[in-house]
Amino acid sequence: MKLVVVTGLSGSGKSIALHTLEDCGFYCIDNLPLSLLQALGDELATQRAPHFATTAVGIDARNRQSALLELPALLQGLKGRGIGVEMLYLEADDQVLIQRYSETRRRHPLSSEQIALEEAIRRERQMLESYRSSADLVIDTSHTNQHQLRDMLRERLQLHTDHSISILLESFGYKHGVPRDADFVYDVRCLPNPHWNRELRQLTGRDPEVRQFLENDPRVIAYRDELIAFFTTWIPRFAADGRSYLTIALGCTGGQHRSVYMVERLTNHFRDCGIPVIKRHRELP
Repeated sequence: MKLVVVTGLSGSGKSIALHTLEDCGFYCIDNLPLSLLQALGDELATQRAPHFATTAVGIDARNRQSALLELPALLQGLKGRGIGVEMLYLEADDQVLIQRYSETRRRHPLSSEQIALEEAIRRERQMLESYRSSADLVIDTSHTNQHQLRDMLRERLQLHTDHSISILLESFGYKHGVPRDADFVYDVRCLPNPHWNRELRQLTGRDPEVRQFLENDPRVIAYRDELIAFFTTWIPRFAADGRSYLTIALGCTGGQHRSVYMVERLTNHFRDCGIPVIKRHRELP
């Protein structure tokens, strides 16, 4: 039996996540009152209902504060009864959330005549901060549309089994901000920049011309090989320690050349070694 708890900030994509899980065969319950989670756990533990074998529940700030504080203990109790429990936490930048609410004209669950939207978002972030720090998988949807979020969830949640670790390699541009959901962040701006070569400027790190330009410099090869050596050693140890998800982000200035190249090369290496990885280029279409 497997239970995925979907939580996070309102407007960050929790409903999309639940719909995606439902499409993948999960029995989904949105906005479950935490007072009913124990009863759901009893049903899951009996294993009498096959359609509950993979279940997902949405938990958000509409629950009472006292009930939210009890969630970690409730989940630990479910794990003790043999139920595989994972927590997925979704978030986004404040300005992105404000823009989304402006576009949809929906009301934030914590806003009121006395509480403005920006203050409601700040309060919700504080209320759920402990969930973020204990989540198995954190996804920042600030730079992700609903189609990209669906694809990412399908890849990450379906690749993961009880004995494997789901690895995401992501390129990004520092001028657009560092991914907040990354476990490791590597800065490749110290490597030669193809942007200053007029013939390469409009290309990306996927193109053979850019790859050849970078690999002509021994510093690039050394950087790449040292990353490979580090993760070849430590990925199995993260997995052995029970880690389910690992996000590795590599950034350059614009997220077009050096970081894309490095993600492509690392992805090819690990797949050749039989290690399943997912790649994402945040700044590329």
